[in-house]
Amino acid sequence: MTSRVLVALRIAAPPDRVFTAFTAETAIWWRPNTLFQLNGRDDGRLAIEAGPGGRVLECYPDDPPFEVGRVRVWEPPGRLVLGWRPATFPADRETEVHVRFEEVDDGTRVVVEHLGWDGVPQEHVARHGFPLQPFQQRLAEWWQSSLRALASTT
Repeated sequence: MTSRVLVALRIAAPPDRVFTAFTAETAIWWRPNTLFQLNGRDDGRLAIEAGPGGRVLECYPDDPPFEVGRVRVWEPPGRLVLGWRPATFPADRETEVHVRFEEVDDGTRVVVEHLGWDGVPQEHVARHGFPLQPFQQRLAEWWQSSLRALASTT
């Protein structure tokens, strides 16, 4: 996995609070959008099961959850790594999300790196036909919006 989307945002809360909001209160701040839906639906809410091996699930009001990936690294309050796989991916393909919660003077800097999109062909539905660089720019914008939503919940 060589390509990456890298975004960061400062949040005026300590790392332990931000880590908890990111992992245990995900359904409050995370929302799919028209470009980045995990299972082709816009009514899903993300849930992260605590600990290494915990499932990352998109949950729906009327259907079983879709497993997006697994927690690969769980180091509260500093670091989290998640497997990330939309439903349109074959079983052997996924991307990876690294999240760092860095203490800074005024709270926490949350850094998200989403890796592995160079392994997804441009014509794949998840890339919407975008060349890699414009696709990653759109994905970065989505992650930035998600982090702003996270900040509003802490």
